[in-house]
Amino acid sequence: MTEPFIQVDNLSRDFSVRRGTFRSVHILRAVLDVSFTVPHGGTFGLVGESGSGKSTIAKMIMGALPPTSGQVRVGDIRVDQFEKAELARLRRVLQPVLQDPYSSLNPAMRIGTIIAEPLRIQRLGGSSAERSERVEATMQQVGLRPEMRKRFPNELSGGQRQRVAIARSLVMEPDSLVLDEPVSALDVSVQAQVLNLLKDLQQEKGLTYILISHDLAVVSFICTQIGVLYLGQFMELGSRDSIIHDARHPYTQILIATADPSAERRQKLMATDIRGEIPSPLSPPGGCPFHPRCPLSVDRCKGEKPALREVAPGHMVACHLA
Repeated sequence: MTEPFIQVDNLSRDFSVRRGTFRSVHILRAVLDVSFTVPHGGTFGLVGESGSGKSTIAKMIMGALPPTSGQVRVGDIRVDQFEKAELARLRRVLQPVLQDPYSSLNPAMRIGTIIAEPLRIQRLGGSSAERSERVEATMQQVGLRPEMRKRFPNELSGGQRQRVAIARSLVMEPDSLVLDEPVSALDVSVQAQVLNLLKDLQQEKGLTYILISHDLAVVSFICTQIGVLYLGQFMELGSRDSIIHDARHPYTQILIATADPSAERRQKLMATDIRGEIPSPLSPPGGCPFHPRCPLSVDRCKGEKPALREVAPGHMVACHLA
């Protein structure tokens, strides 16, 4: 069995929030007891609605946010315990690619300088000439012409800007990338190009990915494993095929049907509109967190929280009815 490159064990994150006239302190549980592993060269997809805890998990994996409890290991680095001095070492192993390529790029810097910036900060890449060669080689890997290095971000298309963001991460030669909604700001036709680029780069370099998305169609295209989050907890967890073709949780079924334009698929997966909106994590419902919106909810769902249990080899579901 492949040794996991990224390992997350019982990860939780609470925030203290002041509310009301007297500004009393309340606990917001953004992530609750999340565990998963990603093998070398694999892609793990975190999928769910806004407010499900996807980005909070990503920040803890990247060392940008300390967990309240639990462990995170990336390679041989114990992220939940490391000192700030080790952040540079983590950045050489794990790099982010953010959602909006325009806001994540400095509009006053030329493309070549943007891509070279991580090398300058980390004091890597040798001489200025050697760094320049490395930047040019990385640009070619992501499909950018060398002459584009003299342009500014506003002179590029959305897809080209995202390629710049990917190149900026790859120039460090990391082992893994955290992809936070990497194509959501792009047109559909450009999304496919960027996703295909990411798959090609993964095969060529053996990269490990964590992909964050609200779109199951995107996740199913690139991921080998999928975790479906709701209110900071896994509702379903398993391989891509088990989640997409044998979804057991009503929430997962609805997400799949929403992403699938086929009327037959919608009917098969009982895709009705989810009732209401996702509850506030400041006042989560008792029992199953999804029960107030679930079309299949029964009395047991309201009073008893389902455990995340294995319903098939490697396929975990938190549902009394699964």
